[in-house]
Amino acid sequence: MYRQKGNPIYLFSIVLVAVLGGLLFGYDTAVISGAEKGLQAFFKGASGFNYSDAMHGFTTSSALIGCIIGAFVSGVLASALGRKKTLFLAGVLFLLSALGSYYPEFIFFEKGVPTKGLLIAFNCYRILGGIGVGLASALCPMYIAEVSPANKKGKLVSWNQFAIIFGQLVVYFVNYLIVRSHASDPAVVEWTSSIGWRVMFVSEAVPASLFALLILLVPETPRYLVLNGRDEQAMTVLSNINGESKAREIIDEIKATAVQRKEKLLAYGFMVVFIGCMLSVFQQIIGINAVLYFAPRIFESMGVSNNMLFTVIMGVVNISFTLVAVFTVEKLGRKPLLITGSLGMALGAFGVALSNVVSLPAVIPVLSIMIYSACFMFSWGPICWVYIAELFPNTIRSEATAIAVAFQWIFNFIVSSTFVPMYNRSHFFAYALYGAICLVAALFVWKLVPETKGKTLEDMTRFWKNNAA
Repeated sequence: MYRQKGNPIYLFSIVLVAVLGGLLFGYDTAVISGAEKGLQAFFKGASGFNYSDAMHGFTTSSALIGCIIGAFVSGVLASALGRKKTLFLAGVLFLLSALGSYYPEFIFFEKGVPTKGLLIAFNCYRILGGIGVGLASALCPMYIAEVSPANKKGKLVSWNQFAIIFGQLVVYFVNYLIVRSHASDPAVVEWTSSIGWRVMFVSEAVPASLFALLILLVPETPRYLVLNGRDEQAMTVLSNINGESKAREIIDEIKATAVQRKEKLLAYGFMVVFIGCMLSVFQQIIGINAVLYFAPRIFESMGVSNNMLFTVIMGVVNISFTLVAVFTVEKLGRKPLLITGSLGMALGAFGVALSNVVSLPAVIPVLSIMIYSACFMFSWGPICWVYIAELFPNTIRSEATAIAVAFQWIFNFIVSSTFVPMYNRSHFFAYALYGAICLVAALFVWKLVPETKGKTLEDMTRFWKNNAA
């Protein structure tokens, strides 16, 4: 027997578990912001090799290599294992990375002795966590979109971005508390370089363990089940979410737009894949992760004394403005939020750039950074993920999503690894460049990106099929 009416608590509970993967995504990518100085001090003490700034830049961003790998293989794994099993694998990788980053000496190295081999081991553990992030970044929005009703899809996928930012805020706060717990200790610098950074990394083990356990309790997505001939299981999941009548209608729609399990990537034309990839590229090249990863250093360069506290404040601002997207995406649509956010980010970036060539009070660049970040949080942050989850036809969704997310992490790595040398050479040029790219992003969305508000995943399949014809 199937449920005659959908159960909103059931939908909420399974989305909440998937959203926890987003929280881990944010936690893992932002933990480095508090740990990187202690980590640098630790490896600077090595006697066998010179830990250069270039090495530190690579170590700071090495997890992004794993993110690229994870994103690339996410499509294959999502199709072969399913969305649920792939997310479980991501949870296990998060846990192994947290433990390994805490104690990279495990078995092979002497504890507390920085060597080149230990540096390689540490980066391998960070890359392992990055693979988990790459998998989660592709699969969490996909999972949420594939279980959500059309009129709630954008809002529920946006909660994933809220979880990412919340995860970053949590880790900013955890890092702040870890440093503050030894603030009165005269040897706080020594403690941070030997123990503090380890505690920051291992703190991720708690949410990682919880996610890996809870993901075992959620169902597989109905669209994956139908595409693999498991209609009865799909019907059970859909009736629990939508009620029996609507569930049968959805299954008929899925079957109507999925004649076969897989189609060639360009079966619906070049533009759908191009737009999806470019949305990912723009989300990164507007420069937001350069700010998120290096926030403490940026505030310090602006003359802010308590830079870790201001980083926490920025995290609160970010999470507040992410809620703007969550509660307006189904009312205003995706395109208006992206265009408005792009223009607001440009204003903030140009404000920071101007403050570096004109003598202005420190509050101006600080506020400009806050505006820049806040505008990202109600636009490109959540809405890019909504588009990636909604844009692609059912039969190419796994592969197209994998490619789009891989592009995102590739350009994340490029932006993160080039920001510090570019910022050190010219603060003005760095932010003026990001501001100009924000204007180009607004134009791209206005001219090429279709609105997906209120459309089912099957509606988008038909849309691209008609446009490819």
